[in-house]
Amino acid sequence: MDKVLLKDLKKQDKYSKFFHEWKDQEFKESPDEEKMISELETLSQTIGMREGLVIACFDYRNLSLAFFTGNVEELSGYPASMFRSKGMETSFTMIHPDDREELFRFQKIVFDAFHQLTMEEKHRFEFSYTTRWVHRVTQEVFWMMGRVKPYLIDSAGNFAMDLHIILKLETPPKTKNYDWNYSYLKDDGTRIFVSKNSPVDREISLTKKEKEIVKLILDGMESKEISNELNISFNTVSTHRKNILRKLGARNIGEMIKILASYDFDMSL
Repeated sequence: MDKVLLKDLKKQDKYSKFFHEWKDQEFKESPDEEKMISELETLSQTIGMREGLVIACFDYRNLSLAFFTGNVEELSGYPASMFRSKGMETSFTMIHPDDREELFRFQKIVFDAFHQLTMEEKHRFEFSYTTRWVHRVTQEVFWMMGRVKPYLIDSAGNFAMDLHIILKLETPPKTKNYDWNYSYLKDDGTRIFVSKNSPVDREISLTKKEKEIVKLILDGMESKEISNELNISFNTVSTHRKNILRKLGARNIGEMIKILASYDFDMSL
């Protein structure tokens, strides 16, 4: 059964496809990487023996698990070989199906929020989540709570690796499905905290070019007209439009207008 499942996972990118933006970052070399992984192994030996505790490290450069503690096998029912061979696919396969949609929505929120920060703010960024795992063999459903920080940020400010410390909850939380929040300390000392229940507080940051395109869209221009107006290619306009909708969490231009109005968004260039 394990061989069959592993073979199936190798054939697909059913869940890792949602992380293509992470993998497409223009990563720079990180000379301290081996030392950091070694330190992580030492850390896991110190605190990783607690019952129900998992320490894991995703590597977004190849969408793998760079590191994980052995007790993840006992908790999930998936053999360690699957995590080593197809880390991200295996990790999300064991997530309860009803939690996956919100999980993938949240990873986009994290990606967009992180890349709007200064380098110092990035190092103070962290996020938490509560989700359900389904044991592969017994089909038992249980709640896990994770706290995550960037573990490796390269010299260009790209999110290369993260560090998850995950704890099994003995008592189910109040939430009924995937829950999340993120926070960071701004350079001016302001603490920013955003949760699933307060998405309206989420900071939305558009680039100068994206703001120009939004204004032209609101003026009723089509993509070809915007291309001529800004002297950029049609494909570039299309890419900008997709990025604008993604950042705003909108499915179409109508939703984009409603969101901009509800946020009282600053469109100054």
